[in-house]
Amino acid sequence: MRLFTGRILEHPVADSMSSLRFMTVYKRLFDVYGPQHWWPGDTPFEIMVGAILTQNTAWSNVEKAIANLQAKDRLEPGAIAGTRRDHLANWLRPSGYFNVKAERLQAFCRWYLDAGGYAGLERLDTGELREALLGVRGVGPETADDILLYAFNRPVFVIDAYTRRLFTRLGRFTGDEPYEAMRHAFEQALGPDVQLLNEYHALVVRHAREVCRVRPACERCVLANSCPAAV
Repeated sequence: MRLFTGRILEHPVADSMSSLRFMTVYKRLFDVYGPQHWWPGDTPFEIMVGAILTQNTAWSNVEKAIANLQAKDRLEPGAIAGTRRDHLANWLRPSGYFNVKAERLQAFCRWYLDAGGYAGLERLDTGELREALLGVRGVGPETADDILLYAFNRPVFVIDAYTRRLFTRLGRFTGDEPYEAMRHAFEQALGPDVQLLNEYHALVVRHAREVCRVRPACERCVLANSCPAAV
């Protein structure tokens, strides 16, 4: 699979305390976990499929569904769009909500092809591309930003449940901020560095899955000494 090759990144001189705090979290997580090599996928299109299928399920289940598509030689937009819906749903069964996801994935593939595929979409600036993605049925802000960051290498930050949980516990947010407000806060603090935004989000997901879980393992958390919620 094609993997993002991570590296620790030196951020330009921070011009605000907010930026310094965000970078402190990043550096501590990187020191513990190292580069995460995100997002796994052989092609940008495979990354897009994964972003759609990962809604409301674990990544291990998405991998099984993608493996089914590969085994049937259907992991390309024309093949998915032209597949019988019930057959596609059966292949996507491991990812959960398979009937809904089959419908959404086919709608995305038809839109993708009509837009000229990767080459056609890549010509759009980030704002235009994000707006276009959000116009596709079943693509919300998180999925759109996954696709923008990981498939098109655009400087956006992904706000997911892991990000919201970790940074609410750290006291950076109250927890009920709108998606766009949180996204802009990260992007303003971190700047338009695609590799940094990529690695940062991947590290947050890793830490939230393993340590800052619903029931946190604060005794193992590298951020505990600066976390108001640590017990």
